[in-house]
Amino acid sequence: MAQLDRFLNLLVTNNGTALVLTEGEIATVTIKDSARPVMKQSLTSTQILTLVREIAPQNQPHALDAAGNVRFEYASADGNFEVSMTQNGKIAARIEPRAAGAPKLNPTPAQAAAPAPPAAAPRTSPSRSEPTVTQASTTSASGNRALDRMENLLRALVGNKASDLHLRANSPPMLRASGEIAPIPGEAVLSSDDIAAMLDSVMMDHNRAEFKEINDTDFAHEIAGVARFRGNALRDRKGTGAVFRAIPAAVVTVEQMGITPEVQRLCHLTKGLVLVTGPTGSGKSTTLCALIDLINRSRSDHVITIEDPIEFVHESKKCLITQRHVGVHTSSFRQALRAALREDPDIVLVGELRDLETVSMAIETAETGHLVFGTVHTSTAVSTVDRVIDQFPPDRQAQIRVMLSESLKGVISQVLCKKIGGGRVAAREIMLSTPSVSNLIREGKTFQLPSVLQTSKRLGMVTMNDALIELVDTGKVEPQEAYLKATDKSGILNMLKQRGKDISFADADDAKAAGAAEAPPKAGGKAGAHR
Repeated sequence: MAQLDRFLNLLVTNNGTALVLTEGEIATVTIKDSARPVMKQSLTSTQILTLVREIAPQNQPHALDAAGNVRFEYASADGNFEVSMTQNGKIAARIEPRAAGAPKLNPTPAQAAAPAPPAAAPRTSPSRSEPTVTQASTTSASGNRALDRMENLLRALVGNKASDLHLRANSPPMLRASGEIAPIPGEAVLSSDDIAAMLDSVMMDHNRAEFKEINDTDFAHEIAGVARFRGNALRDRKGTGAVFRAIPAAVVTVEQMGITPEVQRLCHLTKGLVLVTGPTGSGKSTTLCALIDLINRSRSDHVITIEDPIEFVHESKKCLITQRHVGVHTSSFRQALRAALREDPDIVLVGELRDLETVSMAIETAETGHLVFGTVHTSTAVSTVDRVIDQFPPDRQAQIRVMLSESLKGVISQVLCKKIGGGRVAAREIMLSTPSVSNLIREGKTFQLPSVLQTSKRLGMVTMNDALIELVDTGKVEPQEAYLKATDKSGILNMLKQRGKDISFADADDAKAAGAAEAPPKAGGKAGAHR
């Protein structure tokens, strides 16, 4: 099924007159002389060409690349349509239903000049009882209707530049784009059986067995030339459900991510522990991908990644890359980490430091002359240190403080903020290893670390509030969004007030705390003294 078919179905079921695709604008369906949007993001010229190319006759692909006007007929399960496309400056396409018995379209000059392929009938005259060329090729590619339906939804996820696809029983498929969740226009409500069949078509045998046993499983699926997807299958009170996250097919770079030179230098260390932290969905995997890519381009070493599942795929460049999927290539993170020490690694990436044994082995691996990257679900650099230490029993915590003070080289804590104009941008708190940081960790005085971050900006350290306020100052994020994402609410409110920003959106207690923090002590006595 072509990607445009779902919009054409919406057009026909609502007795619409046209589907309009215009470069730089949102796609619309004209219903009763009213243009109704069918997606959130505006279209690029490349996206329009890709969508129209998918439904063009086989004798016309080159004509679409030339400037000028192109017209042709297209038939889908919902009927026959007339497609007209203009490419004079701004690319635009208009698709209208054709009435039964309407005369056949005369080909455009470009169409007439294009030779028809000898072995295939043109798409302009398919039979209603037979699938169109696009539908046939999709079916023959998989032979599985559930897989075709699943992959069409995943293509919609990528096409709408969304981050997540949500499938729930008794609900239509929904996308999260720019942090907001909304249903996909024109998609029918899914049953639990529909979702179960689609999941079964993309899961591996061990995932099916795990899902049957514990009602949850993580897996990955890839559509060649489109993207990889990280999936989670689940069951709730209504039945089977799932969430898919899009992972770009292309590896992102540190330059594209805007990662600072100080953080990039962590990639050139020969040993140590580097942690990337943040809540679920904060972009930790993407940041790690960029760091591993930098290593792959600049070093000649062996990199082992241990993930569940493998997300970004790294092809060996200057480095030898070994990627292992927990549950497929190894039984667990700790087993893979233990085995890695016998596999001649220089750099090890641990997708998630889930338990005490994995954390302990990661620290020991860093101490024995390897560079280890890992992730932790914490919101700040300081809480990351505390979380790692607190996982150990009290009688071991002093020893772990010493080991961590020597092995921890950097913590990057990040959160994603809604960007003005659409999309999201990361705010990153950065803590780097210095003698003062190491001493505070060793002595158990982590509560003093925020002041070190404040006074070490020249070394590349950044507090979360400073990162958020920079996004506000550069016009990338609204003040309210910065406030909502901050952990130090009163601190960020003070910074916003100093810049003359309206903070009426703030919680009353936070605003009161911010006012008390900036109020000078009264003259004539100690602040807070009792009479």
